Amino acid sequence: MIGILIIAHGTLGESLIHCASHVMGTRPPLLKQLNVGTHDDPMALLPQAQQLIEELDQGDGVLILSDIYGATPCNVVTKLLVAGRIEGVAGVNLPMLVRTLTYRNGDLRTLIGKALSGGREGVIHFTELD
Repeated sequence: MIGILIIAHGTLGESLIHCASHVMGTRPPLLKQLNVGTHDDPMALLPQAQQLIEELDQGDGVLILSDIYGATPCNVVTKLLVAGRIEGVAGVNLPMLVRTLTYRNGDLRTLIGKALSGGREGVIHFTELD
């Protein structure tokens, strides 16, 4: 099973995990988060992030989800990537997280595709029905 780590601003990661646990009926295993606060030094977060990755990697790799591409959490993620073993996707939202939790028993490359499609397909403009 692929481990999932959320690195995001403030308590977004905690909130997403809480919501995903509600949707799925239980807290999923191998799912952790790392909060990035306003005054956090990104370099100081690296050892903690590396420790979380070690805890999550059961041999199938880890997918790191981050919130805003180019922001501090994403910059931390870029220092953790190892092609084919530790991969990252920015733009995390609840549909993306639920999709990754549902399909993480396959390979990491496929899971990246599922994360991207889940994030995109979960953003929909809906209107009043006639």
